[in-house]
Amino acid sequence: MKFAVIQFPGSNCDFDLLWAIRDVMGAEAEFVWHNEKSLAGFDGVLIPGGFSYGDYLRCGAIASFANIMPEIKRLAKEGKPVFGTCNGFQILVESGLLPGVLIRNDGLKFVSKWQALKVENHQTNFTTEYSKDEIIHLPIAHGEGQYVADEATLAELKANGQIVFTYADENPNGSVENIAGIVNKEGNVLGMMPHPERAMEELLGGADGKQLFASVLKNFVTAVENERIY
Repeated sequence: MKFAVIQFPGSNCDFDLLWAIRDVMGAEAEFVWHNEKSLAGFDGVLIPGGFSYGDYLRCGAIASFANIMPEIKRLAKEGKPVFGTCNGFQILVESGLLPGVLIRNDGLKFVSKWQALKVENHQTNFTTEYSKDEIIHLPIAHGEGQYVADEATLAELKANGQIVFTYADENPNGSVENIAGIVNKEGNVLGMMPHPERAMEELLGGADGKQLFASVLKNFVTAVENERIY
């Protein structure tokens, strides 16, 4: 599998994502600049955190109109894995690839710390290496991480098992239903505010993010190989 790590002006977690998927997990990956218009040859997309376009207008709003976005949507429609963390999550909701919206933390302050999360759905292609209701720890670092959605959207997320991660012990930003990460209906697009790419080795404080990328590789590589065979 070959992953594209998208770089926007203001991205600052792009090297973290590249290191996580390529150097730690051993997958093929390379940077793709936001002005590119093709993702030919790539099997998956990783959208990093940071402050794309300086977070002007709304976080992720300007990035959602970047030249590369139609190609990201094409891969998503084809069932390829698309993952966005922090600002990447904001870009996914602004582009319509995920429902809801992310607004200022309810405390109106930037929050940066390790956070306990509960794995709500361990049967998605991003979470099969975790256990049901497992408590994991990942870093968070955001000022606009409060996830909100209307009642109809929330009911749909619950009914479809699209709520993948929730905040455990405490809610650091006021997200409705303690939501920390969701997938689309098809299960191949995941957005989350915590940073699994910053939790890949115990030396850095924890390695609970590694199972997420292991799940992606295990499940989507099999799908890609089957597609190429048939």
